[in-house]
Amino acid sequence: MHIFVNALAASAGGGLTYVRNVVPHLSETGVQATFLINANLRQNLGEWNNIHFMVNQDCDSVPQRFRYEQITIPHLIRQYQADVLLSTGNFALRRSPVSQILLSRNALYTSPDFLRDLRRRKEYKAWAHTRIRAMFAKRSIAWADVTVAPSEAFAAELRRWTGKQVIAIHHGFDRDLFFRSNTPLPAQAEEQLRNARGAVRLLFVSHYNYYRNFETIFRALPILKKRLGSRSLRLFLTCQLRSESNPGDYQAEAAARLIRKLGVENEVVELNMISYELLHHVYSACDVYVTAAYAESFAHPLVEAMASGLPVVASDLAVHREICGEAALYFPRFSPDDLARTILEVVNSADKRRQMSSRGLQASKGFSWSRHVKELISLAESIQFSAK
Repeated sequence: MHIFVNALAASAGGGLTYVRNVVPHLSETGVQATFLINANLRQNLGEWNNIHFMVNQDCDSVPQRFRYEQITIPHLIRQYQADVLLSTGNFALRRSPVSQILLSRNALYTSPDFLRDLRRRKEYKAWAHTRIRAMFAKRSIAWADVTVAPSEAFAAELRRWTGKQVIAIHHGFDRDLFFRSNTPLPAQAEEQLRNARGAVRLLFVSHYNYYRNFETIFRALPILKKRLGSRSLRLFLTCQLRSESNPGDYQAEAAARLIRKLGVENEVVELNMISYELLHHVYSACDVYVTAAYAESFAHPLVEAMASGLPVVASDLAVHREICGEAALYFPRFSPDDLARTILEVVNSADKRRQMSSRGLQASKGFSWSRHVKELISLAESIQFSAK
């Protein structure tokens, strides 16, 4: 079987994590695959048996990518004589020449909170673009032979949204790959982490965007500072709060101003982007992982945090509960008071931290990229057989 993988949308965050982890496990199966990727991703992927990479240099925007996908990719599929198309970027081909699996993983298209957030920020152009993309994402689920979501919670959301059948195949985690590198962190990041020894060290791994709800975390910091008394506090971010330093069109300057207004400039440490193979050093240097996201379809950092032994404090989303179960504590997603109280519940109890760490380590073992790839291949074989 030859699988053609359209991965043009994988440029940052979860999309990048997905392709980087799937490629080696797909190579191990012996299945032949052609990956269509953007130029920036190629250098991160190396060389693999049975895997061919085709680099596209011409799709700098979503409209360009969509036109290229609908017009050019069908010809490429025929040229490479592929048997099945795997579309990884939420949009399917309207007329695929072969059976098509769509991976739908963008929770923003079904999130009322995101649309409200854009209106509150007066980003009406982004609001309109999201609505248009959501329309095509919804139609894509109808165009595909089968749609796959990365969690059961998100699959259920897509079913309600479209009335179509959507199946869940969990994204995975490769412990050996994640912890493999002994390369140290950049000197500046090492120093920033070292200077925080003795402080309560919170971690949030994400580029700046709106739906990860940075602002609720920032608003919780003054409350935490007051309740921690003489103990110092640090929140480590793996991004910088400057718009040009983050992917997408998210405006980070208002978040930076909020930090200054709250008087927590010294408590927020911007590590800048940390490469994936070095992230485990950051997790191991912190005490609690925290996320206030109001929209998610899977959330890879939660699994990474649990595998690193970090207690997790997460916004009360169905996806977060599915991924972490009893290994995390949850709070209402827009409540800084409840977030601060929940963090303190973890920080003030060594027994609770040990219990959460143990449960998290066990929960992280339930996620496997190898199993994910095997289930995808089994699905591809079934729809290829049905098409014949």
